[in-house]
Amino acid sequence: MPHVVTQSCCKDASCVPVCPVNCIHPTPDESGFATGEMLYIDPDVCIDCSACVTACPVSAIVADYDLEVADLPFADINAAYYEEPSHQGYSTTPVVANKRRFELHERGPLRVAVVGSGPAAMYAAEELLTRRGLEVEVDVYERLPVPWGLVRFGVAPDHQLTKSVTKLFAKTGSRRGLFFHFNVEIGTHLTHDELLEHHHAVIYATGAPRDRRLGVPGELLEGSHSANEFVAWYNGHPDFADMSFNFGVERAVVVGTGNVALDVARVLASDIDYLTTTDMADHALEALRYSQIREVVVLGRRGPEHAAYTLSELVGLTNYDVATVPDALSSPDPKTQFLKQVAAQPKSEGRRRIVFRFLSSPLELVEHSGRVRAVRVVRNELVDGDTSPTDDVEEFDCGLVLRSIGNRGIPLSGLPFDQVLGTLPNVAGRVVDSATAEPLVGVYATGWIKRGPSGVIGTNKQCAQESVESLLADFSNGKLRVPSQGRPHLDELIGLRQPSSFGYSGWKAIDAYELKAGREGRRPRRKLVDVSTMVDVALGTCPTR
Repeated sequence: MPHVVTQSCCKDASCVPVCPVNCIHPTPDESGFATGEMLYIDPDVCIDCSACVTACPVSAIVADYDLEVADLPFADINAAYYEEPSHQGYSTTPVVANKRRFELHERGPLRVAVVGSGPAAMYAAEELLTRRGLEVEVDVYERLPVPWGLVRFGVAPDHQLTKSVTKLFAKTGSRRGLFFHFNVEIGTHLTHDELLEHHHAVIYATGAPRDRRLGVPGELLEGSHSANEFVAWYNGHPDFADMSFNFGVERAVVVGTGNVALDVARVLASDIDYLTTTDMADHALEALRYSQIREVVVLGRRGPEHAAYTLSELVGLTNYDVATVPDALSSPDPKTQFLKQVAAQPKSEGRRRIVFRFLSSPLELVEHSGRVRAVRVVRNELVDGDTSPTDDVEEFDCGLVLRSIGNRGIPLSGLPFDQVLGTLPNVAGRVVDSATAEPLVGVYATGWIKRGPSGVIGTNKQCAQESVESLLADFSNGKLRVPSQGRPHLDELIGLRQPSSFGYSGWKAIDAYELKAGREGRRPRRKLVDVSTMVDVALGTCPTR
């Protein structure tokens, strides 16, 4: 029986090299990999060997006979991929992993600083630490007391399989030669120049934490927020734990049609009994328990065929009441047709519903007593492939607006910054001077700060590999400066600047604490959200590594 890739696919591509018949596509070497939503298993070629199941870091691959009811659509999605003419005739020659051996040309370890501890950072660290013939020390700097970045604070709490990629990161975190520095902020406790004094190279993996604005009147009213803030709040990010949102209204509006927009809409429409089985932050569960929201409107500037959400994310709405405006969904593309099927399902009495309004843009957030009271929306039409506003304007009541229209990076002290793209200007991961386009010695980027907010978790693996290849080439060719200071000086400096910093054993103490609290409540974990409490648990349980 064939195996099936399901919605939790992270596109890590660990499954590709272990497949003996090359039935998983697109591979990282194929043109569709960078732009594809997920990987697909050819049901006519799969020999049911289960090698991919073991290799998958998020348990996303399941035998077709073991699929849960909610995941049954993925059997058809996988098969349909290979029915497209451009995807037929893939070679069945086994793919062989070919990681080039690094030839060391300098005595002593290569010392690399990685700023950030999310997927991009951990893939970069793993690439360095597993390179044959290379003696390396990697120092990971994380400003929070907890690691994993957007996997912890961005992935929806009901997507636990996706979060399981942290098992792979934990393996990396335990490798010899890796040193974590939690609760240490670059720019506050250490400068960029000080990192270069203690390391041959610095890899920035700081993501794209700043949201984009709508640019409409009323956007700054109370009740108007970014989806990033809402996601960080319900996922227990310490910086957002004290925020409040207006759930005492009947309608909420989400602007945007990406995966984050659908996550937000799904959370707002979910029953509280379902959410209490997840690792959602306690304060969010308490607030959502009393939510009066009955309808969540998702506004899309263009048509459903142009929506940014993935098909796998749309599959997650099969157990929700969904409607579309307009009702007619005529585009033949798979996402539109699947949405049409979901919207046609029988509705349940009293259940919250999600309404997709395509070809619609917000014109203004209408005020009442300093708060959002309503949204004025203009109907768009497609003209030469782009949208153009019509004279059809509608106003409807709502008290909560969440914008989900993209992210951008933030400037880093002492480094060039592309204000248009919101990234560090770079060539193949080498950060370059904005004026001369010449590479800065020893400075690299990976993840969203390198390429912008695109792709899924596994996309960062190939991104990190490219950046690390550039770094190693520069090291091999003698282009990196030898650090002027050693580890003892670094440890002393961090201890003076941030006495409450700690290493990997401190995080393990926090992890054990949260998991134990979760088991007691029959939940995956109960997150700590207060920094001082996190530090107390970390420093009071285990010695600093």
